[in-house]
Amino acid sequence: MALQDCIELKFRLADGTDIGPSKYSPATTVATLKEKIIAEWPKADKENGPKTVHDVKLINAGKILENNMTLVESRLPVGELPGGVITMHVVLRPPMPDKNNDKLRKDSTKKTGCSCSIL
Repeated sequence: MALQDCIELKFRLADGTDIGPSKYSPATTVATLKEKIIAEWPKADKENGPKTVHDVKLINAGKILENNMTLVESRLPVGELPGGVITMHVVLRPPMPDKNNDKLRKDSTKKTGCSCSIL
């Protein structure tokens, strides 16, 4: 594959920092990009970072990209931005509470003495 056919991407995290830019083949899947993001996640925020590809959502041009799609299938502008870098936004899925914390949360909501009535 010719170098000019590659797509240059960088990934913008919620805190405004970037991962990349790096060049990728148009046949690269979104899941592969997510694996790279997880591997290169900032060390200072590793404990709050994503653990699996399902914890990460990639957004490009307002569209959430699907894991099984390639960059071409995701309709990224291949070759339309000569020398340009495409920025994708990274959104993390909030951590799921474990069963013990969930039980404590349910118990604490039962103990509140507040109620509301609309007439």
